[in-house]
Order: sequence, then structure tokens, then C-alpha cells
Amino acid sequence: MPFTHDTEASLQAAVVLANSGLDPDTLTTVEDLDAFYAEFEYTGRHDGDRAELDGVRAIRPALYELLTADRDTAVGIVNAMLAEAGAVPQLVRHDVWDWHLHAVGPERDLPTRIVVETAMAMIDVIRADEMSRLGVCADDTCRGVVLDLSRNRSKRFCSVACGNRNAVAAYRARQRP
Repeated sequence: MPFTHDTEASLQAAVVLANSGLDPDTLTTVEDLDAFYAEFEYTGRHDGDRAELDGVRAIRPALYELLTADRDTAVGIVNAMLAEAGAVPQLVRHDVWDWHLHAVGPERDLPTRIVVETAMAMIDVIRADEMSRLGVCADDTCRGVVLDLSRNRSKRFCSVACGNRNAVAAYRARQRP
């Protein structure tokens, strides 16, 4: 099931952000946040200071909980996130993007916009009954979130590193007498 561009982008950003809170932490500086903001083409307010970084870091556990929840639990989390933010979905078009949904204005702080965009993306996932597109890394030593947007639903690892580590371990196990 292909999702719309904004849904996929929001899910990918949420997964990266949720996984950035795992060991090793990959979101520790304002420069890291600037790179995240640019990579996922966020628009709107970006203070680029320590307070904003701390705010974004603070939402990572909630995003992780949402992205790894079962469908019914995810519904409750999404509804709470949207209510807390006072979300009012509206169609917008800006920059190179055609019509898509924003549920809070561009003047709202970045952590709120990330939470709301993730919640809006999860609405599509929940309604399409595609929660199986989200999971936890198959590497026994990792708890990273996996977003599988492949046609054949074959993605099992959160990163190339985890996939390679498991491939090497499987190879070595086959080589043992």
C-alpha cells in the first residue's frame, strides 16, 4: 500500500527521530537538529537553539511508543497527541509540494509540529490497517524502529549495520563444523 508523500516523509522522519534516542544517541547538538530539519524538508518555525533541541529530544520516547504500539493503542496515542496540540487539519501547498495536510500552523514550535505530523501520518497507517509496516528491528541486540515501505514487506532491520551484522553472524554459523 503506497502512502502519500507527506505520510511517508513524516513516518520516515519519526522513525529516524525515535531511533536517534537509542544508544548511541545521534541527536545531541543543534547542528544535528539542523541537519534533521533539512533532511526531512520541514518548513515553518525553526529556532535552531538548545531549547528547541531539548524539546525535540523530549518527544522521542512518545514517538517510539507510538511507532511500536499495536493498532488500538496507537489510536489512543494519536488522539491524545492531536488533542493536546489543538490540531485543526487543513490542506496547504507550499514550496515544491502539492496539496497536503498540515494540522498546526508553521508558527508552532518544531516539537509540536513533528508530533502532529507523525500523528497525522499514523492516521493513514491505522485506517489502512497497515500497522505491520512498523516494527522493531529483528537484530536481537537492537530495539530500533523499522519502517517497511517495500512492496514485498521484507524489511527486517532498522539499518544496514544491523542487517550486515546478522548476515555475518548467519554466515559464520553456517561455516562452523
